[in-house]
Amino acid sequence: MAKNHGKQIKDDAKYEALREKGMSKEKAARISNTPAAGRKGGKASDLDYLSKDQLLEEAKKIGIKGRHKMKKSELIDAIRNH
Repeated sequence: MAKNHGKQIKDDAKYEALREKGMSKEKAARISNTPAAGRKGGKASDLDYLSKDQLLEEAKKIGIKGRHKMKKSELIDAIRNH
């Protein structure tokens, strides 16, 4: 049975599994709180359709350093792998 991590974590089992795989607490929490995190598919993500300014804003929200020097493709990679 999954440990209860409080109301800030929506899916405790998914959170624990991600932490066991070595993900940071922040990334595991973000993924486990995303309703569609488990879906699979070969389609481009929403990030590919955002403008560079929108990507910069998203990168700012999650605290990516050096974001203003990045190209659009680098921003997308940084956001996906944060």
